[in-house]
Amino acid sequence: MSRKKKAYIAAALALVGILAWAFISAGIITHNFNRSQLANSEDRQEAQINGIILTETKDDHKYWEIYGETGSYDSDNGVALLNNCIGNFFDENNDVSMSFESTKGSYSAERKQIILYQDTHIVVKDGTSLEADRVIWSGSDNPVIAYGNVRITRNAELLATAESVEISPDYDKFKISGHAVSKLYDTKEKK
Repeated sequence: MSRKKKAYIAAALALVGILAWAFISAGIITHNFNRSQLANSEDRQEAQINGIILTETKDDHKYWEIYGETGSYDSDNGVALLNNCIGNFFDENNDVSMSFESTKGSYSAERKQIILYQDTHIVVKDGTSLEADRVIWSGSDNPVIAYGNVRITRNAELLATAESVEISPDYDKFKISGHAVSKLYDTKEKK
């Protein structure tokens, strides 16, 4: 065999050896890559739902319920997104203390928090109504916070506008702030 042929064979064997080493190394490095990716996607749960109802109940006491015309739930972040939602918050006697409707809403299972945004309207049991861009409920012991273009009315007695409002956990007191304007009207007939 000629020297030239031996050099070609040696080069070809070296190239095959390098390719084999690269292939084996890639297999070792990424051997678990596809399995871990598949395991994560199997654990992930996402649902697109028509007519979703979420409720928080403990010891036969219902704290709140929210219904969404459509919605989705993603188990990775524990958040339910709702469209065209309505709902109620309940007092200790399971009577409705506050009702709401909103074009969009979300519930975070981790934070135990309901956020209503876009065309949000709330009515409290005493007849007070509230409109806001965003409303955040973070538990029955915490105040409800409303932000953006807040407008509060109570029958024909009260009209208040503000940038934000804090509603007490019992829904009986309001603290308005940020460019607040309040107007009280006397509804009693004078004789």
